[in-house]
Amino acid sequence: MPEKAILMQGNEACAEGAIAAGCRFFAGYPITPSTEIAESLSEKLPSVGGKFIQMEDEIGSIGAVLGASVAGLKAMTATSGPGFSLMQEGIGFACMAEIPAVIINVMRGGPSTGLPTKTSQGDIMQARWGTHGDHFLIALIPESVKESFYLTIKAFNLSEKYRVPVILLLDEAIGHMREKIFLPEYSDLLLENRVIPMLPPQWYKPYEVTPDFITPMAPFGTGYRYNITGLTHDEMGFPTSKENEIVANMNKLRDKILRSAGDIVDHEALYTDDANTLVIAYGSGSRSAKEAVEYLRSRRRKVGFFRPITIWPFPEKELAQIIKKVDQVFVVEMNQGQIIDVVRKVECFHKKIFGINRYDGEMITPNQIISKIREAR
Repeated sequence: MPEKAILMQGNEACAEGAIAAGCRFFAGYPITPSTEIAESLSEKLPSVGGKFIQMEDEIGSIGAVLGASVAGLKAMTATSGPGFSLMQEGIGFACMAEIPAVIINVMRGGPSTGLPTKTSQGDIMQARWGTHGDHFLIALIPESVKESFYLTIKAFNLSEKYRVPVILLLDEAIGHMREKIFLPEYSDLLLENRVIPMLPPQWYKPYEVTPDFITPMAPFGTGYRYNITGLTHDEMGFPTSKENEIVANMNKLRDKILRSAGDIVDHEALYTDDANTLVIAYGSGSRSAKEAVEYLRSRRRKVGFFRPITIWPFPEKELAQIIKKVDQVFVVEMNQGQIIDVVRKVECFHKKIFGINRYDGEMITPNQIISKIREAR
């Protein structure tokens, strides 16, 4: 640990976390409010033997990242709403071809050009369903600068381990916030690296359905020749129209994530043992929600707090154990209501569930949350 605390911006913490995780390739296009990630990595990557390239647009960026990953590098990009929209076809390709990649989306107001310099949490559902077809990926969302650093590392670890694109969602407030953090010795960090095949090249099946649904991945240029396609494919990677191979391929993409939910999903819960009211929040909104919960508990209100850190897969099982014990639920979001329907699904619509929303580009405040909870008594 350094002797002094470091004052660092959330976006800078993402760049530092990427370096610590072993990222050695970045391709991106400048876009507010994520540009500081690219700026930081343009300076840091060459000093550790990595490569930085500014592409012509976000479509080219995600393509370059996937190419670098296939060649064996830990690779990432960073963007915001409009650029994230342009990357969706590439993200779908990464899901189908099982290519590790980290995509950071620093969320701003939308739709379209929206509010480039304002904060928002409007891309939560896009992160899960932005690309077409049945697909499964992982998305994480931090609430602080420190967590931006560590969740960037976790994003790389999960991406490499499960051969899947991982999305890190910051809202603008977290991306541009400055806080003091202590950086660990990078040699002490536990890092995941993709499993490489130990078989001879002639025996290698790049999409074999293994017991854990995670197939070793051979970097291109190492003697293992195989086909990569966005088409539904067989175990050798070639397009198929056979029903059993289609189903096996699609189930593999699903099961490697859902059957490992215990390893992937993370959350934070406070004061839930005695709570009859539960506040659910994420990202920067969770900071205001925690302050509101602390205030209400000081006034003898039995209020608990739940925060999904892994937003996809959503921590349904963990939330279900808590939500069944409370009388009412408040879902705090800086959008018009995206996670609230997921919460209703967890609860099966039997409880009183209220949304507390702000979507004018400003952070939701503790007083707004407190007032809404008091109004619902």
